[in-house]
Amino acid sequence: MKDLTPRTVAELTGGQVRGELPAEELTAVTTDSRAIAPGCLFAAIPGARADGHDFIPQAAEKGAACVLCQRFVDAPVCQILVPDTQAALRTVAAYYRTRFSIPFIGVTGSVGKTTAKEMIAAVLEQRFNTLKTEKNFNNELGVPLTLFRLRQEHEAAVVEMGISGFGEMRRLTEMVRPDIGVYTLIGDAHLEFLGDRSGVLRAKGEMVEGMGPEGVIIANGDDQLLRAHDFGHRKILFGLGEHCDVRAADVAAAGTGGMHCTILAGERRIPVTIPAFGDHMVYAALMGAAVGLELGLTDEQIAAGVAAYETVGSRGRVRTAGTVTILDDCYNANPTSTRSAIESLTRLPGRPVAILGDMRELGPTGPELHRGIGAFAAERCAAVIACGPEAKQIAAGAGEEAVWFSMTEELISALPTLIRPGDAVLVKASRAMGFEKIVDALMSLEA
Repeated sequence: MKDLTPRTVAELTGGQVRGELPAEELTAVTTDSRAIAPGCLFAAIPGARADGHDFIPQAAEKGAACVLCQRFVDAPVCQILVPDTQAALRTVAAYYRTRFSIPFIGVTGSVGKTTAKEMIAAVLEQRFNTLKTEKNFNNELGVPLTLFRLRQEHEAAVVEMGISGFGEMRRLTEMVRPDIGVYTLIGDAHLEFLGDRSGVLRAKGEMVEGMGPEGVIIANGDDQLLRAHDFGHRKILFGLGEHCDVRAADVAAAGTGGMHCTILAGERRIPVTIPAFGDHMVYAALMGAAVGLELGLTDEQIAAGVAAYETVGSRGRVRTAGTVTILDDCYNANPTSTRSAIESLTRLPGRPVAILGDMRELGPTGPELHRGIGAFAAERCAAVIACGPEAKQIAAGAGEEAVWFSMTEELISALPTLIRPGDAVLVKASRAMGFEKIVDALMSLEA
């Protein structure tokens, strides 16, 4: 690691030290006992399922240089005692970020953050050695761990920043200090905590508080709230509208394998092929292009980067089982992302069937928003299948022809009678619903 020693950690956190502080630079920082390696800092975080302090003896055995903790443990390893391990970790991460004079890109929004992050990183990799957020490390614990992965060889960093309440983005941006802030879309997500879309924008807008005066905002120009909002920084709009600085024309689906479009930016015209399906992928390509243009990439590098994108997990992944086409988008769901997924479904060949589940954290407006999704799906799909207690309102909104199941097991048992050969099936719900089981069942229908 760069310029980070146990002594630096102790000084930054003001922690009480037990044992001798090693002089060598730390090799890594981890909160996962399975990832402890010689010379690392192990941060012991108390959790609901496990307490990191229970693994401090194991950290000693594995050769950790020191431990950041909230209580001392009888173990032969240097320990730095602080009131709050997680807060101390953020303090150290904020310092560590300052050791790197490279472009930092922060990515946030209600939907599509991971897709945007992956696309932006794929584009930047055509010119820069780029660090990007791994897995779902986009919160107050994951972002520090992302920053601690920075090494001397990195030339750019793309950091996904996810929140569910006010103040969280402020704490994230104090660490990341992005040079470029990317906003995917402001939608109906986490309304239980943020109230409405204006609240969502206000919470995510906290990102600008950590940006310097030269910071740049790249925002979805087809989103009315983002288009109108004054971030206090230079703003580049992307989207399909004529008013956008970076926009897409000639959008077309390339079967189930991806999308084609031409990216327009001033006099520049960049034909691209996106190796993933869905209208949302066009927006991801635009975000990648906008960041690439801002950082001086050529048209050829941008096109190559878009073509290098790889789909992550169950995020709009198109799969086939016999003659059935499955749009696997069951990683998460809110009304905005679900509408987008339904629109993408209608581009696929076959009878469109929507299997939809609960959308969590919508607050008092949840029932109304679920009914709205049901009505939206019924207008565009030949069949609407809902599953889950909250999704009962989806079925209500879709009308008498909709089918509702209280549990996924019941739905899975009925799939052979609901799905026909040649169907195109969308599977989407909040992560907690575990709709991966439904995708697996669909994959085995005609195996």
